[in-house]
Order: sequence, then C-alpha cells, then structure tokens
Amino acid sequence: MKKAQILEQCSANNVRFVNMQFCDLFGFVKSVTIPISKLEDAIEDNVWFDGSSIEGFTRIYESDMYLKPDLSTFSLVPWEGDEDHRVARIICDIYMPDGTPFEGDPRYILRKQVERAKKMGYTYYVGPELEFFLFETDEYGKPLLEPHDQAGYFDYAMDRAGSIRQAMSDVVSVMGVDVETIHHEVAAGQHEIDFKYNDAITQADAVVTVKTALKAVAREYGLHATFMPKPIAGINGSGMHVHQSLFKGSENIFFDKDGKYHISELAQSFIAGQLKHVDSITAVLNPIVNSYKRLVPGYEAPVYVAWGQTNRSALIRVPRYTKGKEKAVRCELRSPDASTNPYLAFAVMLAAGLDGLEGKMTPPNPVEENIYEFTDKKAKRMRIRTLPGSLNTSIKKFEKSALAKEAFGEHAFEKFIEAKKSKVAEYRLHVSPWEIDEYMELF
Repeated sequence: MKKAQILEQCSANNVRFVNMQFCDLFGFVKSVTIPISKLEDAIEDNVWFDGSSIEGFTRIYESDMYLKPDLSTFSLVPWEGDEDHRVARIICDIYMPDGTPFEGDPRYILRKQVERAKKMGYTYYVGPELEFFLFETDEYGKPLLEPHDQAGYFDYAMDRAGSIRQAMSDVVSVMGVDVETIHHEVAAGQHEIDFKYNDAITQADAVVTVKTALKAVAREYGLHATFMPKPIAGINGSGMHVHQSLFKGSENIFFDKDGKYHISELAQSFIAGQLKHVDSITAVLNPIVNSYKRLVPGYEAPVYVAWGQTNRSALIRVPRYTKGKEKAVRCELRSPDASTNPYLAFAVMLAAGLDGLEGKMTPPNPVEENIYEFTDKKAKRMRIRTLPGSLNTSIKKFEKSALAKEAFGEHAFEKFIEAKKSKVAEYRLHVSPWEIDEYMELF
C-alpha cells in the first residue's frame, strides 16, 4: 500500500490516531501513538523514540532509535474508537540513528533468515495454528480460573462460544488476516484459530495481530483470552503448531510425487536440521516456565524428538498428501506454543531447517507407533530423545548453540539469555500453593 492510499483510507474512515507498533524481544506489542496530522511526516521521516526502557533493547547511552513504518501492514483497529474517531495501526521496523537496522529488533532477526533463504532461492512459508482459552472474569475484569464453557473437540450443542469465535474471525479479517478455520478444541473453554499460510514475516505480523485482537474481542464479551501454554493442571495445554514449506517461485520444493510421504529429499533434510537443533531452540519456541507444564507425555503435546505422518506423538508430522494439492505438502512442527515471540520462533526454525539443507542431512527413520506407549528402554533403543524438561535446561542448551547465536546476533542473544535466567531464578524462589498443600503438615 502506498502513502496516498493510506492517507485516503484514513480520511474516508475518520481515523484520528495511528499506533506505530513494534515488538520487544519477548513478543510484547509496544506502540507510539501519533495524531493523524503527523502521519504523513511519520511516513516520510519516521518516528523517533527512546528505546532505553524497552526490554532487550539498548543501553541508556545509546537510547535514540526510530521506527520506520512498513506501509503494507496498515489496518484499522476495529475495537478502538468509534465511527467518528477511529484508530489505525502500522507495524514498524526499528533503526539506529545512523540508519542501520537495530540488531535486537525481532522483525529484523527474522528478516535476516528470510534473506538467507532468498539467496538460496527459497521462500519460507508458514501456517500457524494458535490454541487459546476463554475464561470467565470477575466484576473488575480479572480472569478467573473458570472455563467459559464445558464443550469438547468440535462440539456444537455445548459450545457457548460460537458467536464469539465468529466475532474474532471478523475482527482479524478486517485487519488483513485470512482465517481458514476457528473451532472448539479438546479442553473445556479451549479454542483454536488457523489462518492461511503465507511468508514468514507476514505470518509473524499476523500472529501478533491475532493475539492482540482476540484478547480485545474477549474483553468485549466480559471474558479473558489467554495463550498461556498450561493454565489448568490435568487437562490439555495450548500450543502453536506451525506448518512449514519452502517454495522456489511458485513451486513447492517440499513435494516429490515419488518421495516417502510425497516429500522431497530437500524436505527431509529440512526436517533433519530441525530435529538436530530443536533442543537448542526450544528456549525460543517454549520461552516461559509454564511452557514446560504443557510439554509432558499424555496431553497431546509432542515431547519426543521424532517424525512421522499419522503420528501425533512425534515432534514433526507430515500431513497426508491429497492428489492435486501439491502446494499444500508440508511438515508440521508441533512443539511451539503461543507464548513465543513469532518473529524469533520462525527465525530459528528456518535457521535450523536451512542448516539441514546446507549439510544435506538425512533424518532418522520415521516413527508411526504411538511413542507415548513406549517404555524408556524401547525409546532409548530407537534413539528417541525427549525435549528439554524445563526452561532452565532449555536456556543452557540455547546458550551453547552456535546456530542460535548466529541467528539472533550477539546483542539479542545475550539479552535473551539474561532475561530467561532471571525468570528461572524468580521461579526457583517462588513457593507455590502445591508445595504448601504437600509439605506443610508433613515437615
């Protein structure tokens, strides 16, 4: 979209303010709001801001930075303002005063990997599936640990949230996200939204948009939407499965009509790279202490580092091929959850896959048995390992990863480790209600 088109849309829709948005290192949306009278200047001359207080950004003595609007991301914000006083948003890239991209900008970190793939002749496409819960709230809007409904997977009769999901779909569609399906998930109060595959940067923008929009719509219904991986013990958690493919022009190079599962050797090398590096990038894909309450056997979360087709207990799944749907051939990484920063997640996933291509790696034999039913002895015999079991273990593996450090860049790499170690320390100091219930009377 060009400047003139944006200004015309703003005028036609009575836009009064524009949120110039960006993400911090941990995926939280930040914004500098400007009145519509300053939009043309912002497009021409960017928007300066102080980055010293943004998590993972600069030190105080190098705080001046500017936001460069990506005009293709312009959209109205349906839940803000009214017909006479509307609000729009534009997602921005972050630059240093000398005109160089800020190396700690998550969007830039992803862009570097996208450009790396482009030099190899590839475009990286992803299709995320975001699971989330809807909880009741108290009179002050504080979330209660009470699911909004008691329906199950694809239920209709007991599903109280059908109209809410439709409203969510309408809102994100206005903001340019092409929703494919939105439905009830397995657990009470749990839902999923899937949107059409697209290039990685567009999809990372979409994930951030969807998470923000769904929370806003839920508030309008007096509910709280959460993408927390495991809000309730003993039931399924919420993940963000990511479907992936590489294209060369209009050709899906993951497809091979004669290949195993109809995927090419290049696709298998991509899978091999992700299987090799997944331990060291799990801290990015599952970045909070609560993520590891989801990554346990028995609740459909993939903890076993293996791949297959029909096997949903494996880390990477290859969906069945439908004749005539060659462009839909893909692999699905099932471990990420939506607490991740999508820019960083797609960056390290792509980096791992490209490493597999460059090294012409071969994955281990696929596994089609239910790995959840394996004994430890059988899993060990088949050389099937499990994902890291805690954020502490994950960050240690991340810290030793040359691939992760190269993908992040030194600044973001160090800031990410520092922040995650701080959270691990906080968690260790916390005394939970479970500990009180379990030990107070015993000791």
